[in-house]
Amino acid sequence: MRSEKLDRAPLLPVVQQVGDKTSDEGRSISGAIFNILTGMVGAGIMSIPATFKSNTYGELMAESFGKFGSVALQVCVMIANLGALIIYLIIIGDILSGSQAQGSLHLGILQEWFGIQWWNSRAYSLLVIVLFVLLPLLLFRRIDSLRHASALSVLLVAFFVAICSVMAIHAMWVGKTRRPRLGPDFASGVSFIDLFTTIPIFTTAFGCHVTIHPVRAELGRPSDMRSAVRISLALCVVIYFTVGFVGYLLFGESIMADMLVNFDKNPDSLVGRILNDTVRLSYAIHLMLVFPVMNYTLRVNVDELLFPNRPAGSVRFFSLTCILLGFIYLAAIAIPNIWYFFQFNGTTTVMCLMFIFPSSIILRDVHGVSTGWDKILAVLTIVLAIGTSLVAIFSNISDYFCKK
Repeated sequence: MRSEKLDRAPLLPVVQQVGDKTSDEGRSISGAIFNILTGMVGAGIMSIPATFKSNTYGELMAESFGKFGSVALQVCVMIANLGALIIYLIIIGDILSGSQAQGSLHLGILQEWFGIQWWNSRAYSLLVIVLFVLLPLLLFRRIDSLRHASALSVLLVAFFVAICSVMAIHAMWVGKTRRPRLGPDFASGVSFIDLFTTIPIFTTAFGCHVTIHPVRAELGRPSDMRSAVRISLALCVVIYFTVGFVGYLLFGESIMADMLVNFDKNPDSLVGRILNDTVRLSYAIHLMLVFPVMNYTLRVNVDELLFPNRPAGSVRFFSLTCILLGFIYLAAIAIPNIWYFFQFNGTTTVMCLMFIFPSSIILRDVHGVSTGWDKILAVLTIVLAIGTSLVAIFSNISDYFCKK
């Protein structure tokens, strides 16, 4: 009897939609794909939790572990999303106002066009973007309202990938590409432990768990969520692989932590300079459109933590939005290096959100739908997540003190 019940138990139960029919039709699977994909690109899915009855990740953790689980999840979401949004602003600042890394100065687009001026410094250029681009987008109260911005951001990513691919093909044609290595270069001093420092990058890049629940809650047909997630993940893998491959072909070992910084080199031809600027600008606009989707989940979780069971009024909504945006702006100005945020997020909060918390929900199994094999995989996932995080943290600390 229990076996038959498990076979019939849906992982994505049907949710009855109440409200205007025309409004529900607009919340389509394509909108869900764009919102999920936007949440991943910019910045992977081990598993989608066994039950989707909750509208947010926090409600799901509260159902399994009570108040403690909900608070732990919300704290991780806040830290992870804050880190991701700070990374986005730092990259936008690198594109517009340049950066200084590894002892060399890389000019931004505004500095290349107008020279180094006080008004195109990182602080002023980002302030203009925050006030006149990001803030208006952040004032949308429903994530479904951002589906058009998400769609445009995905198209900009495709445009970015296409231009980079064309540049790589041209570089191969004229013989200026770097030969890619099939494995790590241990002869240059890289150790096996150093490979674990790449894990935080991958975990941060594929994180979309906190976006899943609000997107599904507004989806016209919740049963389409599984397809939306799979399509989003497949597109994300294609985009990341293409960018990584052509990026290494173009820049080789000189590639920076923020690859867009490498596009500040002025080619001999006018077409080359236009392509370089187009690549950087297209991705900067993409990040500006990704920002509101990530900020939505951050704001929801902060609001749930600070004001539980109290509906948000317009004043609280606007105040919380401005406070979070102001903090993100100040952090991006104070620490303009994406590597630190990637490493911290990827080895701590993102690991919890992507692997440890979902596996713990499976082990808790409040609905009695997890099989023995599910629980074995959940335990292995937790052990591997903690182990790789500890090794990555140890490697980063060792590299930091060795360089001092």
